[in-house]
Amino acid sequence: MALLQISEPGESPVPHQRKLAVGIDLGTTHSLVASVRSSVPEVLLDEAGRALLPSIVRYAPDTIQVGHDAREHQAADSLNTIASVKRFMGRSLEEARSEGVAYEFADGEDMVRLKTRRGDFSPVEVSSQILRTLRERAEAALGGELVGAVITVPAYFDDAQRQATRDAGRLAGLTVLRLLNEPTAAAIAYGLDHGAEGVYAVYDLGGGTFDISVLRLTKGVFEVVATGGDTQLGGDDFDRCIVDEVCRSQQLANLGKGDLRALYVAARVAREALSNTDETLFEAELSTGTVRMPLGRQAFESWAQPLVNKTLDRARVTLRDAGLDVADVKGVVMVGGATRMPVIQREVGRLFNTTPLTDLDPDQVVALGAALQANLLVGNRSAGEDWLLLDVTPLSLGLETMGGLVERVIPRNSTIPVARAQEFTTFKDGQTAMGIHVVQGERDLVADCRSLARFELRGIPPMVAGAARIRVTFQVDADGLLNVSAREESTGVEAGVTVKPSYGLSDDEVARMLTEGMTHASADAQVRALREQQVELQQLLESVRAAIDADGDLLSDDERANIDQIMIDSDRMLQALANAAADQASGQASTIAVDADAVRQQVARFSQATEDFAARRMDRSIRAALSGRTIDEIADN
Repeated sequence: MALLQISEPGESPVPHQRKLAVGIDLGTTHSLVASVRSSVPEVLLDEAGRALLPSIVRYAPDTIQVGHDAREHQAADSLNTIASVKRFMGRSLEEARSEGVAYEFADGEDMVRLKTRRGDFSPVEVSSQILRTLRERAEAALGGELVGAVITVPAYFDDAQRQATRDAGRLAGLTVLRLLNEPTAAAIAYGLDHGAEGVYAVYDLGGGTFDISVLRLTKGVFEVVATGGDTQLGGDDFDRCIVDEVCRSQQLANLGKGDLRALYVAARVAREALSNTDETLFEAELSTGTVRMPLGRQAFESWAQPLVNKTLDRARVTLRDAGLDVADVKGVVMVGGATRMPVIQREVGRLFNTTPLTDLDPDQVVALGAALQANLLVGNRSAGEDWLLLDVTPLSLGLETMGGLVERVIPRNSTIPVARAQEFTTFKDGQTAMGIHVVQGERDLVADCRSLARFELRGIPPMVAGAARIRVTFQVDADGLLNVSAREESTGVEAGVTVKPSYGLSDDEVARMLTEGMTHASADAQVRALREQQVELQQLLESVRAAIDADGDLLSDDERANIDQIMIDSDRMLQALANAAADQASGQASTIAVDADAVRQQVARFSQATEDFAARRMDRSIRAALSGRTIDEIADN
């Protein structure tokens, strides 16, 4: 008699069969894929036994080459061989050109495009070629189709960069289960492999990005306390130090794009060599001949010290954000190939007063952690495997209110996923629509923050100013992607937006937002106070004008004259403030000095002059409401 294996719908009929899922580290310089086998995460190798796939795509005349094959042609065919494409994810044409790299760019609808002999390609399309190669490697190694993948991103990738990464995964034929911050993935790998508990710092220096995260590990709970970094600082910038010095000493100028690419390739080879030896030979084949120059580790470290200090400064700020001292940090996890540089390990160890953890391969640790997360998300939870991942938002999220002020709804370093709601109201009588402007940053003025999206809520019932109740909800999912919705409570009309800005943060925008948020805190507070009083005066002025139009006959001639003069003075004050703001926006020095106290005094003067008028209007309104009604009718109500 045949035996049948019965299973529930959606479950495998084979008890030991596991769903195939992978973790992918989509890196600037190298990428790799890992999976969990027999409860142990491991990196999947290609046919030649190699773990790392160079993140390079070459658009050859008759084929597309990815990885090692593409790297062989990087110097000779530089314009059609795209490397470090991660730096262009979700970025504009202007931002890409500011990188100073040897590519030809074209403008695209959503982000920059790179010109090649086979056409113009977005960074999403180029990245999808890398991801497709990794998917094919994984399916060959695991013997079946993948259920899904977790792809890692720098902690400081903004919404546009995260969305671009997710789109690249879909284009490569992957079901993207989650985007996972690279430092968090590394902490997962160390936390589970080592049973670590306590506060750890993750120092992640890759080819094109730098992240520093502070995490608290407690009984399987991975809580990101604070995160910092720079999306435009990585090993490529250390290569640039070598290229700049070679060009200076060899008097090289006006180089073509092909020669520049050859110099950068040679610089990367030299930098990697100096991690293992005290001296090496820089050698590059240029169109004008061969350039050779001896390089010493000590000299290189002196050129690179400003970049090293930049990462250490970010680390100090992140610790301060976490409310921690260096002494509170139990260990430092090193992630990314660039952390192999001795100067990095030495200076990081000196800052944290401990020897950095390097026992897991810094190139592989992120992929290993992502594989563990992917394995968990598809339901392959082993007995006793119980852990929770708590990540955070890197920057504050909020919206614009009257006066160009920012109302923060979700503060930075809030644990995600997170949802917060706040109520707002209308500014003018009869207002039937409201513009919602979503911003990101740490300053009090919208002009000093980054605009993420705009949308309108229409269909608000016409009411007096301040009567409508508009509930705005911010939701950040586990991938760090933002949805914003607005709802008018009395009617239920609703509008919303999934935030998909057309390009990413500029080179130093994240750093500027954080540092300026602290250094300008006092000045921002003064400006905010002034703007708040300005809005109050404007609102009072418009309300009194509307009241006079309706009930001006309740005022005596002297009262009317006094209020008219106050309105003239208020108009002049508001105009002076508007002129001062315009001067500041155009970079001109303003001779107008109006402070918050002066506006506050004007508001008090205005309120006092109209207090009796407001009482008379209230009496008239009550009398009108009661006119023609009996005491019994009033009592019944």
